[in-house]
Amino acid sequence: MEVPINHQIHSGYSHPLLAEWQDETPLLPSQLMFPIFVTDRDGPSKVEIKSLPENYQFSIESLEEYLKPLVEKGLRSILLFGVITKEEPKIKDPTANCALNADGPVPRALRLCREKFPNLLLAADVCLCGYTDHGHCGILDGNGRIDNAPSVKRLAEVALTYAKAGAHVVAPSDMMDGRILTIKQLLHQNGFGNSVAVMGYSAKFASCMYGPFRDAAHSAPSFGDRKRYQLPPSARGLALRAVERDIEEGADFVMVKPAGPYLDIIREVKDSVKVPVACYHVSGEYVMLWHAAAAGAFDLKTAVFEVLRGFRRGGVDIIITYYTPRLLDWLRPQ
Repeated sequence: MEVPINHQIHSGYSHPLLAEWQDETPLLPSQLMFPIFVTDRDGPSKVEIKSLPENYQFSIESLEEYLKPLVEKGLRSILLFGVITKEEPKIKDPTANCALNADGPVPRALRLCREKFPNLLLAADVCLCGYTDHGHCGILDGNGRIDNAPSVKRLAEVALTYAKAGAHVVAPSDMMDGRILTIKQLLHQNGFGNSVAVMGYSAKFASCMYGPFRDAAHSAPSFGDRKRYQLPPSARGLALRAVERDIEEGADFVMVKPAGPYLDIIREVKDSVKVPVACYHVSGEYVMLWHAAAAGAFDLKTAVFEVLRGFRRGGVDIIITYYTPRLLDWLRPQ
């Protein structure tokens, strides 16, 4: 059958530049945010995370050397996670007091980056799981359940600690009720209301894909799980409610996490909000591509570009991904 002239579309992308012109959602280095794990280890230290290949835990003394070439290649933003490695003396406790330490790994990293990389956007993850001795994202009551009021108070105090250390963005990842409003109020009361943005982990699902991250952050719960405060994977309505709530409470931008299995949520969120939308290409998604490529299933660069362009097509404005260092090379003009 001969294709009618007005139905022939191959001509519109028959040349590489014509194909580029068809790209409605280009992938740019400025859209990437790189997650980085900083530790309380003393002296130079760069420890590869076994379950998260090509990613590391850095001491503060090793961070500048690692970041400098990435910034020179176009790195624009990072997302910092603190990792408590010292067991003696005992630092973690049930209420995450150590997260308020102005000399903890995240505040120290923020001060260093402010000084050494003044044009780098600095975001700091705000959660309690890496700082409590039980590994949950909030403070527990006597029955081992989340006690919401003291949890959000502590989260706001952690956010303020990071703001004072130089964070441009604080990113509560805990999924506690009301934490966006509490954080915004405390930032405003302390003079940071107009200078520190809040990125809500607004639609964060209870996923099996966080395993390598929990190894990296030393944040696995010591009992139970997080399914009572992270969203059920099939809960579309709850996800949209959570996003709407966070925006009403003042979130400057919102996130969907994980990314790939929740493209439908990303699209619905993007169509319904008037703030930037981020997605977190989480550790499990990262290693699936990495190991599949290592096994010869496909070319890694090709697969990563296809996946991330899918995020952009779905409506994402910011992509948090462990592939950022590779992407900075791949996206450079040849």
